[in-house]
Amino acid sequence: MTAMADLIDFHGWKEVIVVFLDDDYGRNGVSALRDELEKRRLRISYKLPLSIKFDLDEFTNLLNQSKVFGPRVYVVHVNPDPRLRIFSIAHNLQMMAKDYVWLVTDWLSATLDSLSPVNQTSFSVLHGVVGLRQHIPDSSKKKAFVSRWIEMQKEGLANTSLNSYGIYAYDTVWAVARAIDIFIKVHNTITFSFPDNYNLSHMVGIGIQLDKLKIFAGGSDLVDILLQSNFTGVSGQLHFNSDRSIVSGGYDIINVNQMGIKGVGFWSNNSGFSVVPHTALKKRKYNRFSQDQKLGNITWPGGITDRPRGWVIADNTKPLRIGVPKRASFVEFVTELPDSHQIQGYCIDVFKKALEFIPYEVPFVFKPFGNGKANPNYDALVKMVDENVYDAVVGDIAIVTNRTMIVDFSQPFASSSLVIVAPINKARSNAWVFLQPFTADMWCATAASFLVVGVVIWILEHRVNNDFRGPPKKQIVTMLMFSLSTLFKKNQEDTVSSLSKMVMIVWLFLLMVITASYTASLTSILTVEQLSSPITGIDSLIASNWPIGYQVGSFAYNYLTDNLYVSKSRLIPLGSPEEYATALQKGPSGGGVAAIIDELPYVELFLSNETDFGIIGQPFARSSWGFAFQRESPLAYDMSTAILKLSENGDLRKIHEKWFCKMGCAEDRTSNSKPDQLHLISFWGLYLSCGIVLLVALALFLLLMIRQYARFKQRQKDVASSSTEPSGIHCSQVVVNFFNFIDEKEEAIKKMFTQCDNHHNPN
Repeated sequence: MTAMADLIDFHGWKEVIVVFLDDDYGRNGVSALRDELEKRRLRISYKLPLSIKFDLDEFTNLLNQSKVFGPRVYVVHVNPDPRLRIFSIAHNLQMMAKDYVWLVTDWLSATLDSLSPVNQTSFSVLHGVVGLRQHIPDSSKKKAFVSRWIEMQKEGLANTSLNSYGIYAYDTVWAVARAIDIFIKVHNTITFSFPDNYNLSHMVGIGIQLDKLKIFAGGSDLVDILLQSNFTGVSGQLHFNSDRSIVSGGYDIINVNQMGIKGVGFWSNNSGFSVVPHTALKKRKYNRFSQDQKLGNITWPGGITDRPRGWVIADNTKPLRIGVPKRASFVEFVTELPDSHQIQGYCIDVFKKALEFIPYEVPFVFKPFGNGKANPNYDALVKMVDENVYDAVVGDIAIVTNRTMIVDFSQPFASSSLVIVAPINKARSNAWVFLQPFTADMWCATAASFLVVGVVIWILEHRVNNDFRGPPKKQIVTMLMFSLSTLFKKNQEDTVSSLSKMVMIVWLFLLMVITASYTASLTSILTVEQLSSPITGIDSLIASNWPIGYQVGSFAYNYLTDNLYVSKSRLIPLGSPEEYATALQKGPSGGGVAAIIDELPYVELFLSNETDFGIIGQPFARSSWGFAFQRESPLAYDMSTAILKLSENGDLRKIHEKWFCKMGCAEDRTSNSKPDQLHLISFWGLYLSCGIVLLVALALFLLLMIRQYARFKQRQKDVASSSTEPSGIHCSQVVVNFFNFIDEKEEAIKKMFTQCDNHHNPN
């Protein structure tokens, strides 16, 4: 029954109908199956007991009545039946068709293996049945035994084919014989006890009457020897576990079709389902609950290969009783119209649209819950599903922990996270908007970089480029305008020095990044409508002392007080969208509230009719809405699949826009925080790289000048045959002479070198 429960769970069925023989064998089997199913949160919905006499009319009536039940998965646990009467009746009742599932314990495989041969009619009656067969691994012993059995059949010594029970019986005889043989070798004798009035003289001529045997004195010793058995028989390795039970070799999963019996996989208690025997899995690490759990292709009743759903809504089934909250506010979600008593709303539209994607008819009737004057208690409504007052609840039902413990929810169809809604003002552009993209330190760093680059380029170009020479006033203007003009056009002054060109490459790259970033930020500021509010998020709202509004009955109150520790004196209850608008318009100073915290769908509905308010910050306390069903209801699974399809094809979004986007969707009016300005820290790497290049260029230039100046002085020394500097000259004069040397034009320096050379070598 563990294998059977695993098979049911593997295919995702939640409820089954059991057909069993009404005796100890059948009842104990059903009890074991029930226990195994409960471990997997599955259950037996109905039991169909068979009398030992097997009344044909009685069982036909039972099976026919079961057609009105929802489950379509039948588990059959009876004795071997060569006539296959159960399936013959089911076939006549058209219950071996599509949507039905028939699972059988190993009695069917024993029956079919015993029939030789099986006629084609039997296979047609059993088409689509899936069952278990005790797994007996192939071996030379098994082949030899089967061959001998076939020979015995031919000789008329065996009148039935061999099945797994026959093989196990053969090994059982050998196990007992081995135990007795060991017992005799150990004890040398066997002692029997007979009744006191038993006359041994009666044995003469007739032998020992074993039916008169009362006690076998060495029985406990023989049992101990038997439990220690460990040998390879025809059925495989035979040994016992600590529970004194034979260690099972698992089961073959068989599938009967019109052509015969087909193996689709294997099951063992250790490895679960696989397409190879469990003995092969022992050679490698195998996870009992891994994705390796699989079976081969199965043909189900009706010839289908897709897994049957396993349940249906029967034709004469009563309509589902679906509770719906009769709201007094935010009635767009779900409510009952007072005149026509029609149930309508966003949640109702989602539910009805999802039903179109369920591949069967679902009859239902809506049951309003509440008086319409105040919003109903949703916890009480959900509890009525658990108490079987309703089969399901459809509406704006938040999926929270205490509710999931008593009902099953569908896939969420809407987010119900808490959000903040507050008044918003449109930020207007001003005359100094062009300064907003950069922070003050960024502007200062950028201006300084223009100045520094201009100075460095002037130093590097002054000796070799006429554009950087002239009167002091002209040179100052050239320094200031050179780097600034690179923003708009090619410089009038061309750089000549290699060091200058290296500096310009880095500077132009830095300038490109800064310009692109500034342009993007300014474009965003000028083109995107910004909504502003003094509240930036939940943290700033909690840190203030302003009053906060919440919807009566919402879980927002408990969340704010218990989780965020907001003082209860700051929380103001509000009951309708009109009260929302009034409280927000008054503001904290006028007896209203600074903001309202509520679930996202309610806020979206509120904002669909209001333009002066918006959502502030990001959602928090994330939750969702779903439809509630009774525990283990298969409709919850199908409804979840349907909701996913609605989400994928866009229907869910269309329904949302129908109800909540009459004046534009709420997210279009969500207050975003002011766009972040560009900070210096974002570009410090670029500025650092540019600074390093400037320093390297200046250092190389200075080293070249020092080297050239030293050579020049050496030439002068050689000419004058005197010291480099006249005695008594101060260091300050040396520095002045050095800078005067740098200030000279490159052609003049070369001319001075030539004159020194001519003077030193007149010839």
